Amino acid sequence: MDTTAFLDHLRSLAFFQGQIVHVEKLPFREAKYGDLDRPLPPELQDRLNSAGISRLFIHQARAINVARQGGNVMVATPSASGKTLCYNLPVLESLLQDPSSRALYLFPTKALAQDQLRSLLQLGGPGILKPGDVATFDGDTPQDQRSLIKKRGRIILSNPDMLHLGILPNFNGWSRLLRNLGYVVLDEAHVYRGVFGSHVACIMRRLRRICAYFGSHPRFITCSATIANPGEHAESLVGVPFNLVDEDGSPYGGKEFVFWNPPVIDEVKNVRRSANSEATPLLTELVTHGIRSLAFAKTRRLVELIYIYVRDRLKEENRSLASRIKPYRAGYLAEDRRQIEKELFRGDLLAAVATTALELGIDIGGLDATVLVGYPGSISSTWQQAGRSGRRGTPSLTFLIGLDNPLDQYFMRNPWDFFRRRFEHALTNMANPHILGAHLLCAAWERPLAAGNEAIFGAGLEAMALELEQKGLLKRKDQKWYVAPGVSYPATRVNIRSVSSASYVIRDAAAHNRVIETVEASVAFSQIHPGAVYLHQGESYLITDLDIPGKTAYARQTDVNYYTHAREITEISISKEWQHKPAGKTEVYLGQAQVKKTVVGFRKKVQFSEETAGDEELDLPTQTFETVALWFDIPDAALKRILQENLDLAGGLHAAEHASIGLLPLFALCDRNDIGGVSTASHWETGKPQIFIYDGYPGGIGIAEKGYELVQELWEATLNLVKSCPCEEGCPSCIQSPKCGNNNEPLDKKAAVILLQGLLGR
Repeated sequence: MDTTAFLDHLRSLAFFQGQIVHVEKLPFREAKYGDLDRPLPPELQDRLNSAGISRLFIHQARAINVARQGGNVMVATPSASGKTLCYNLPVLESLLQDPSSRALYLFPTKALAQDQLRSLLQLGGPGILKPGDVATFDGDTPQDQRSLIKKRGRIILSNPDMLHLGILPNFNGWSRLLRNLGYVVLDEAHVYRGVFGSHVACIMRRLRRICAYFGSHPRFITCSATIANPGEHAESLVGVPFNLVDEDGSPYGGKEFVFWNPPVIDEVKNVRRSANSEATPLLTELVTHGIRSLAFAKTRRLVELIYIYVRDRLKEENRSLASRIKPYRAGYLAEDRRQIEKELFRGDLLAAVATTALELGIDIGGLDATVLVGYPGSISSTWQQAGRSGRRGTPSLTFLIGLDNPLDQYFMRNPWDFFRRRFEHALTNMANPHILGAHLLCAAWERPLAAGNEAIFGAGLEAMALELEQKGLLKRKDQKWYVAPGVSYPATRVNIRSVSSASYVIRDAAAHNRVIETVEASVAFSQIHPGAVYLHQGESYLITDLDIPGKTAYARQTDVNYYTHAREITEISISKEWQHKPAGKTEVYLGQAQVKKTVVGFRKKVQFSEETAGDEELDLPTQTFETVALWFDIPDAALKRILQENLDLAGGLHAAEHASIGLLPLFALCDRNDIGGVSTASHWETGKPQIFIYDGYPGGIGIAEKGYELVQELWEATLNLVKSCPCEEGCPSCIQSPKCGNNNEPLDKKAAVILLQGLLGR
């Protein structure tokens, strides 16, 4: 593909209004090779030769050398760099050398496990792997095959969910695997962050504990996209030392990375055309020109909207192409997702619109272009999504379309900062009491907990076990903790993708109450409240009723030209201050806080135009949870200046809160939706003007701690963002928030600048 010619073509079209604000030309790069300390077994080398692999890249050779020496390895290199060989080769070598050796591969999704199964069978083919040696074991595995897999499987491909639910609680049935476990592979380790990563960290410790019971001590090989703390992250996940391999030796075909900023449609308010509207003609042009493409959107709703827009446009321009694009996201049935993956791999589809469900390393064939509808929230995810095109070493295109929010517009105005900025830290918090307590109960079900287990689970084990005993879940006997009578199979009550195990189902009231999707309880009130428009596979459903005790929403297919956005009110109180420090010209605090959230209504927004079509009130229960927060005082000098200039203090606090939350993902690997904030001109507990930033999950996952650590850098970036925005009164690009429960009122941009300058002592 001639990437430059296609960009010139875009510039000649009627819809182009100068949206291309920057093009970064990433050059072609030749491969760098490394050598193994000793040759591979002839059978393995022959398989590599037949696959056209004559030499290993430098990171592959180094990882294999470390694994052979008995070390644990974290391989942190970009997408499509050949990380799979870093674990397949040492694992297959161990099977050739020791017929009793076993390996466990863990992937974050079933689709990725199926994809890697194909890769492993191709490499291990006849002569190395026998029928039945390799198998996937997950929720889709037929019951009649499971006992055979336990007996014959030498390499088991699974996921943390099944390890948690099916393997560890039934470890005696898996004794052949666990007693002889030589390797554990944890692929796509950057995905294991936040709540999910904190659960996985506990599961890895449960696995190590059961392996030790059987007398095995497996080596761990973890692979990750590039993050700021890969070695630290691997050690946090598994609890053992790791050797880091992060020098990428793979070749690169080159890429033109395009920053695409939607045009301003309201000069006074500095409002830009929606990114969805920009993605539609862009993706349509790519499909029309036969350029195989993948578009990423941040939410399920946007995936469906963009798919509908592009499909309908293709019907008008070239009807034969309308069937060659499909949406792909979590929530679809497994068989639907597998079918779409196959169609992409075979080339039946020219394009797909997806959530991050396709961000991972599933091989879906050669793609030429990726369209990122909005900054994905982190440098790491951006490169991961961009890396889905150009995987065959050929030139490729990536378009990053800026949303009307602070983080996206920060990069649209400072594109060079994106390319020189360090990757973010992946954060986990295994000590989160909601998470650790649940897994200690699971561990006690597997084997009684003993004092020596603190070396695995941490110093908080005894205090948490005492708390579980007080709840009647554990019972102490002979210096050990046992599951209390009446407690049965606790793993089934732990949802490792959420702090809470609860979820709501959506039923189609017009189709015999057929279940069409599930939604986490934590976001149910904001997504499936009565009156909400919910999109499923390109169709709009109106939520007619929400049965809260039954955790069920009832929906009917509808045809409306609007979508809905929930409005909520948040209150915060300080439960316990843990620490404080001076920063700039003020004091910053970190501690435990209680958050109360109430969804009070929703707004109808017209598709394409984003105009408000009406507001509705709701009467829903308040949700309360304990989390971790940082908060800070406002310097007196800034308060006096705001008063002297007759500015709105509450509006300034509110604006600074929004902008700070919008930029915190620059420093921690998280999404804006993982963070919450509250600002007040006089907090009811302290009596002071304050801004709070908190983790949006019960117990916290480390985001507030990282913000506390880097708070002055956060203030600096926030001040630069607000000052450099060309709007006069504040806009979505700087201080307005799309999820503000108060409809972005009040906001005062000038007061926010004074406040941020005061915090930094300017």
